[in-house]
Amino acid sequence: MSLSSDPRQLLLFDIDGVIRDVAGSYRRALQATVEHYSGWRPSPAQIDALKGEGRWNNDWDASLELLKRHGSPLPERQALIDRFSDFYFGGDPGASPESWSGYIGDEPLLVNASLFETIHTLGWTWGFVSGAEPPSARYVLEQRLRLKAPPLIAMGDAPDKPDPTGLLQLSEALLTSSEATTVAYLGDTVADVQTVIRARAEQPGRTWISLAVAPPHLHPHPAERRAYEQRLKDAGADHILISTMAVTEWLQSSAQP
Repeated sequence: MSLSSDPRQLLLFDIDGVIRDVAGSYRRALQATVEHYSGWRPSPAQIDALKGEGRWNNDWDASLELLKRHGSPLPERQALIDRFSDFYFGGDPGASPESWSGYIGDEPLLVNASLFETIHTLGWTWGFVSGAEPPSARYVLEQRLRLKAPPLIAMGDAPDKPDPTGLLQLSEALLTSSEATTVAYLGDTVADVQTVIRARAEQPGRTWISLAVAPPHLHPHPAERRAYEQRLKDAGADHILISTMAVTEWLQSSAQP
């Protein structure tokens, strides 16, 4: 995966909103779950506002928080998780993806496999740190993008972001160099930005870079997109990209003397 046995540059990705568009799947499942329990369907703007607080990266917890703020009775967490899973997977998450009939089938990809070949060619190692459920994350990476054994931290492998544990763990696993190393993380939420900032505080010996991109459902709405990108900047993002695929342009420019 790396150009040497002692890699010093690592690019990590979030998955939802970065590798795939989840507006019609995870976000739709969140909306449907809240509506199931309350009769009220939160708007995309209301979900963006909640996630903009930097605390609600987990969509199950976000669903419960929206229900709470709406004044609706709260279901048991496991019951809500099961209902969410019914909407999202439409079948047993542990079963073959061919058996799934839920919203997961409505996820446009935001990248292609050649992106990772280009990243490799530019001298960077890559991996993924995501809050997505492991079956969902592996499905998009291994089956849809055909990546072989992609380095992955998913839900349950580490505490939820903005806790930096997952970012730190995967960085330690992939960067063996004793020399100065750089880790860039590309995400689409305030929690992703905060994760990098906390990693920087815990491990100042590395260079930590927060890359951010607005989620795709905002791209057709310039004013809303600009406002969202400003929130990412205000949270501490170092660079705002126009798209995930544009990360190669950033890598090339960052290599210039």
